Amino acid sequence: MWSDNETTEDLLGFRVHADLILNVIKDEAVLPTTIGVFGDWGSGKSSILKIVHDELVSDNPDILKDDTLVLYFNGWVFEGYDDAKAAILESIVKAFDDHKTLGHKVKDETTKLLKSVQWMRLLGLGFKNIALPVASAYATGGLSLLGDMAQKMGADKFLEKVQGSDSEEFLKSIIKKEEDDVSTLVREFRNEFKSLLDKSSIKRLVIIIDDLDRCAPDRIIENLEAIKLFLNVEKTAFVIGADPRVVRHAIEYRYKTDNRVDNENTRIVDDYLEKLIQIPYYLPKLSEPEVETYMSMLICKSAVSPVSFSSVLNEFHAYRIKDRYSAFGLSNFQSILEPAEHEQVKQNIITIPSLAPLIAQSLYGNPRQIKRFLNTYTLRKRLAGVASMSEFNDAVLAKLMILEYTELRLFKNLFDWQLIQKGHPAEIGELEDFCKDVSLEEAMGRFGEKYKDWAKPKIVTWLALAPSFSDIDLSDYFWISRDRVTASISGSSLVSPMIKTLANKLNQDVSQGVVDKIIESEVLPLTSIDRDAFLEYFQKMFFRNPDKDNLHKVFITMINKSVSGAAASYTEVLQKVAKSTISPAIGLVLNRLKDHPEVGGFLTEYFKGDGSKTGKAFNLNNSTK
Repeated sequence: MWSDNETTEDLLGFRVHADLILNVIKDEAVLPTTIGVFGDWGSGKSSILKIVHDELVSDNPDILKDDTLVLYFNGWVFEGYDDAKAAILESIVKAFDDHKTLGHKVKDETTKLLKSVQWMRLLGLGFKNIALPVASAYATGGLSLLGDMAQKMGADKFLEKVQGSDSEEFLKSIIKKEEDDVSTLVREFRNEFKSLLDKSSIKRLVIIIDDLDRCAPDRIIENLEAIKLFLNVEKTAFVIGADPRVVRHAIEYRYKTDNRVDNENTRIVDDYLEKLIQIPYYLPKLSEPEVETYMSMLICKSAVSPVSFSSVLNEFHAYRIKDRYSAFGLSNFQSILEPAEHEQVKQNIITIPSLAPLIAQSLYGNPRQIKRFLNTYTLRKRLAGVASMSEFNDAVLAKLMILEYTELRLFKNLFDWQLIQKGHPAEIGELEDFCKDVSLEEAMGRFGEKYKDWAKPKIVTWLALAPSFSDIDLSDYFWISRDRVTASISGSSLVSPMIKTLANKLNQDVSQGVVDKIIESEVLPLTSIDRDAFLEYFQKMFFRNPDKDNLHKVFITMINKSVSGAAASYTEVLQKVAKSTISPAIGLVLNRLKDHPEVGGFLTEYFKGDGSKTGKAFNLNNSTK
């Protein structure tokens, strides 16, 4: 089994990306700069940032390496703080204040800056909302909260004023000048921070911000606003790891006006990102040879001793310098490992080369998804062993899991077939025959109406892949996979923040035009694995509120816009909810789908003989609508 945490142990050959970022950071002519390391959820951003961090810091924390001070800030860790902006500013200043070498040199500056941050935090809480009533209660002896806050800040004069007879007038004057105070604090903070950098004599300050895309939209913006304070401050470099889709949504959320998605708002988002991120760097998805290499390296690591794997890892890094395009796998391990260890790896890795292309397509070169695929695969293999399953074939399990990851609906389809036929579905044999010794185009032409959902290039490739299922009892394999028949592999544990954000956007009370725009621009372009994850997550959202008309309308819009899988997902949820939860207005909308090739027949049968208002609305004749 493999941990899902970030690591500096480079099994991906991603060191080259880290080296590129380091090269930019060390170029003094480029500073100040902000670098965006962009990639999908689980694409390896955190591991790259970890490599960058470890390369910049000294083994001795009291000594600066190359006169560079580095701060690693995890935005998600500070998610629950009162003010994320203040949290990051405070962390940066404390990095100077707490450093054994720098702290005494810049003590005056850090003291001033920390006070400024505390004032920003207090202003961020909002005098208009809490300061006046709290101060009034404090003045009459009712509360001590404001006094505690002032003491914590060291703001003695503030406390003195609040306790005095003119406390109300004092606070009113602060409220009146609140915006001016914030502007002054920001200006003073930048000036004082420049003085701190000059006095510290460091060459560069590098702030690495990770897990920004796990934060709520408000928190993302607060972190970005903190970064803006340092734009164009000499010697600084920010390195931000994030899924750009989540960041874009946060900016849209921050600048929304009337729930419209229009060109003006899109331009605002683009301008914001372009001003904030000077150097965007998008991580490429893993290629098929890289997927094969990554899986081989993971399996090798779990099968051999740490000393042996260290030799393999060193050889891999040397190999990657000479050849960046070929897979590094079992044949390469043979000259490095002892025969017994090589055999151990071989037993676990034998199916990887043939599966790698399909896994690369199914999981879209995403390292986290690949690691979780292997973890699930390993866990199920162990379950088969514990259950004493005889004649268990690892390759059959691996091939079945690829269908599970690639096309969950077809996986469930196959489950239903084998369940009825006691593990030997005749349909899979027929499908495999379609694909034997013929071209891709010819195979797809054989599927017909009965198997139209299976007529996809990647499924044809999967069907042709050994081993064949036609003579295999699939009962045991589905038994150990039964957890995914009801709760798919793309369930909540694998749903990225981007998918959740997208589903939540569509779960708002917005106009049909907004729904159309979001589906066209954000749902239709999804990869199949992201789309399946989105549809399943949206189904769960639907089950929690089956009476919400807007959820029905989103499904109907996806069907009308030919989002793959939407029709099947919607008919599935309709079968599991009470008809009484569906409003007559939705019945009228569904009436327009009577002739739809995917859902028309189902809906006609579903509302057949239904005397409710909703049923009557659906069964209206076109001429009477």
